[in-house]
Amino acid sequence: MLEAYGPQGWWPLLDHAGRNPTLTGRLTGYHPGDFTFPHTESQRFEICCGAILTQNTAWTNVEKALVELVRAGLLSPRPILGAAEGALETAIRSSGYFRAKAKKLRAFAEFYLGQGGRTPGREALLSVWGIGPETADSIRLYAYGQVEMVIDAYTLRVLRRHGFCRPPLDYDRAKRYCEQHLPRTLADYQEFHALMVEHAKRLRAAGAPGRAA
Repeated sequence: MLEAYGPQGWWPLLDHAGRNPTLTGRLTGYHPGDFTFPHTESQRFEICCGAILTQNTAWTNVEKALVELVRAGLLSPRPILGAAEGALETAIRSSGYFRAKAKKLRAFAEFYLGQGGRTPGREALLSVWGIGPETADSIRLYAYGQVEMVIDAYTLRVLRRHGFCRPPLDYDRAKRYCEQHLPRTLADYQEFHALMVEHAKRLRAAGAPGRAA
C-alpha cells in the first residue's frame, strides 16, 4: 500500500500547511514522512477533539467543526468547559450528533486538564464518557505518539475483504492480529492505519464488493 499510495502524513492539522496526499479529506494539514507531530499542546488537543468528532462521520465534516471551534475561540479545554451549551453545539453541528459530541468534548476537556500534561493510559481514556477503543487508540497514537494500534471500520472491512482474518472479527481480535504482523514502531502504526483508510476509500470509489462505508 505504501508503494501504491505513498506516505499519508496523518493526523491533518489546521495550522500546518502540508499537502494532501489522499483522494479525500483536508486539502492541507498533512505531513507525509514526518512523525514528530504534534509540536504544540494546541495541536495535541486539536487531534484529541478531532478523534472525538470523527465518530460516525466523514473527516470533511470534522474539519468544518474544528474551523468553527477556532472561530468561536473554543478549541482548547478551558473555553470548552466555560462555553454556553448552545454555542458549543452550534460550532460542531457539521460533525453530526452534535449534542452528544458536545458532552463528549466537555468530558474529555475536564479529563485533559486533570492529566496535567501527562500521557494518558488507554484504560484511563476508556473511562472517559464517550471515549471508546478506536477513539482512545487514535488519541494515544496520534496526539501522544504512543505505539498503539488503531482499528476502524475501514481496517475491519479491508481485513475481511482480503481474507486476512476469519470472522467473527471484532476490534480486539483485529488489533491483536495487526500487532502480531507489523513492526511495533510509531511510524509503522500511523502509516498502516492511514493507508488502510485510503485503500478502503479507493475500493469504495471503484465499486468493489465489500467496500468500506
